[in-house]
Amino acid sequence: MHNFKLFFLASALLLTHFTGAQEIKAKVAVNASRIPSTIDKKAFLTLQTALTNFINNRKWTNDVFQAGEKIDCNFNLTLTQLVETGVYQATLTIQAARPVYNTSYVSPLVNYQDNDIKFSYTEYQPIEFNENNVQGSNPSASNLSAVFAFYIYMILGFDYDSFSTRGGDPYFQKAQNIVNSAPEGRGITGWKPFDGTRNRYWLMENMTNSRYSLIHDAIYNYYRSGMDKMYDDVNAARRGVLESLQNIDNINADVPNTMIVQFFFQGKSNELIKIFSKANGSDKARALELLQKLDISNSALYKQELK
Repeated sequence: MHNFKLFFLASALLLTHFTGAQEIKAKVAVNASRIPSTIDKKAFLTLQTALTNFINNRKWTNDVFQAGEKIDCNFNLTLTQLVETGVYQATLTIQAARPVYNTSYVSPLVNYQDNDIKFSYTEYQPIEFNENNVQGSNPSASNLSAVFAFYIYMILGFDYDSFSTRGGDPYFQKAQNIVNSAPEGRGITGWKPFDGTRNRYWLMENMTNSRYSLIHDAIYNYYRSGMDKMYDDVNAARRGVLESLQNIDNINADVPNTMIVQFFFQGKSNELIKIFSKANGSDKARALELLQKLDISNSALYKQELK
């Protein structure tokens, strides 16, 4: 138990604000290595700066927050194809982390890759987003800002949910509004239910559909009833995380193979192994049973590490 506490207590950083009143501190990287060398790559540095400013300088909530309360995020936009002059196909990796109470440890909040992004961009083109006109005058250009705004609101929703029950609802609603009025055009995908089973539409749908309301309890139990108690009472914290896993198992039993179940576990396997590796026999066995069933891609890892 002592070693487990040391894992979470790198220093005594006390978080004094627990209403989720945080905004974004993002690092953005634009990778254009797959784009032909005949294209001037300076434009992509300009795009990287523009996206960084768009995210970090925009006011996304109505809350007052301190610099140390901002949500750390990484956005990696990889351009995979030059479709035509100034038009690109891309993937976007989104990562966000949440600080754990009374420690300097940050717990993964979002870790996801979106493979369905098409957008147009010319150097020095402003990155604009209007909640009341998401489509804009140029849907191909607007699609990029709409995608980023969507994921920022999803991150805010997850973060606020992790501090108070259903605290993220206003931000999931904003993400839903973006989906409902998303840009439409040739090659623009990821916003519609028929675009696939794992996309922006289904992520939003799972987070706003009352049928999956237990996901909000799962997020709260994992972080506020679980991770935030690790320093003071590791056994109570494990029970909180187990309750979160049970919430998700209940969702999965009702509707198997939903996107949100897979989404929840991405980036968490190492953390979950550390949480339960020193647990008592019954808690470890129950965790192993749930994790092998719910996080199938890491099933062998859990079996090896939690046997």
